[in-house]
Amino acid sequence: MQPKNTRENPDLFRMRLDQFIDMKHELVILADKIEWSVFEKHFGAYYVDKKGRPGSPVRLMVGLHYLKHAFNESDESVVYGFVENPYWQYFCGYDYFQKSLPIDPSSLTRFRKRIGSKGIEHMLHVLLRTARNVGALKANHISKVNIDTTVQEKAIAFPTDARLYYKMREQLVKAAEVRGIELRQNYRRLAKKMLSRQSGYSRAKQMRRSARMTRQLKTYLGRVHRDIVRKADHLDPDLKHLLKQSIRLQEQSRESKDKLYSIHAPEVECISKGKVHKRYEFGCKVSLATSSRANWVLGIQAHHGNPYDGHTLNTAIKQVERLTQSKVDEVYVDLGYRGHDYQGDAKVHIVNFRSMAKKTRSVKRWLKRRSAIEPVIGHLKSDNGMARNRLKGTEGDKINALLSGCGFNMRKLLAVFFLPMIIWQKIQQMFENHYNLSIRFAG
Repeated sequence: MQPKNTRENPDLFRMRLDQFIDMKHELVILADKIEWSVFEKHFGAYYVDKKGRPGSPVRLMVGLHYLKHAFNESDESVVYGFVENPYWQYFCGYDYFQKSLPIDPSSLTRFRKRIGSKGIEHMLHVLLRTARNVGALKANHISKVNIDTTVQEKAIAFPTDARLYYKMREQLVKAAEVRGIELRQNYRRLAKKMLSRQSGYSRAKQMRRSARMTRQLKTYLGRVHRDIVRKADHLDPDLKHLLKQSIRLQEQSRESKDKLYSIHAPEVECISKGKVHKRYEFGCKVSLATSSRANWVLGIQAHHGNPYDGHTLNTAIKQVERLTQSKVDEVYVDLGYRGHDYQGDAKVHIVNFRSMAKKTRSVKRWLKRRSAIEPVIGHLKSDNGMARNRLKGTEGDKINALLSGCGFNMRKLLAVFFLPMIIWQKIQQMFENHYNLSIRFAG
């Protein structure tokens, strides 16, 4: 059913939020600047009419997602923080103070599944349009763009063969029990013992003994796999998928490509970015586009299959032009984009300090400015929830990356409204001090 509205009927016996909060607060100003009606029109197509109970208010769901990634909260903490913070309640469209939880935290998961990555991209588009309407994002900010890639890590443990065999056997045993398949032996006690021994031998640098325990765990997995295949009358799609993963895991070796690194997240890839402190990262590659001026996140998207950086340039530029509805004139990238396949109108500048002498002064200046995208990546990971993605599947990777970009831009918008207030308070304090001094000297 279509979502209900957060606006309540007037109540003479309750005090409105705008009567006891500071209406000059940056969250209040931003809430009044965003066009919330756009979301209700755009997301209304995802709901049916006159069927089921009314959905949660669209402004509430969108506002909670903005707040979640702007302040790096979880689904649970942002819902519980909503009850304690009247400014968050005003931002989400409520007129009166709420004393109870507005939704169950699991509703946020269902809302993300409902609108998908395209809906989240629309949320980023609305924030960029709000920034343009208030004058914080200008047309000349979009003409020059910095583009780079990073890795969005998935919430998995570091993959080892022994643990993967153990987890895979566990999943197969649970699936057999649910379907009423009686196994000859499930190896729960023995496998746990072998995994503990493998870990101890590995820590003690007794690698031959450790490898023997790993082979034993692989043997247990193979026995359970074959037992299920023999005794299962019907293989449903979920069980077939598990058995395929089991075969893939047993057949892969050190030199294999497209390895399985996680049982609950089979889409995870191993990506090497050449970092000294972290040689391999397990997740997916994310391309990021920021404005050369003012560092606004103009586009962000997750890519699977570990593509070459240069092959992500075309889609990155198209996303920027789609979200900002403006043309990109110049793009600044690092040496990882040599040999790119972009064939558009924008001019691509690759940073190469050996050939800087041939560049004009203006181009040199903007090439040096390309490195400004690096701290943006750091803030996205540390402040906006892109360091560890906990959303499920490839669609979850795309959604989390886009929401991190929304959170970063929202923090910038809050800073735009917060700084003038600080300046005004300092001016006011300066006049008050001057007035007090003049009275003192007059006395």
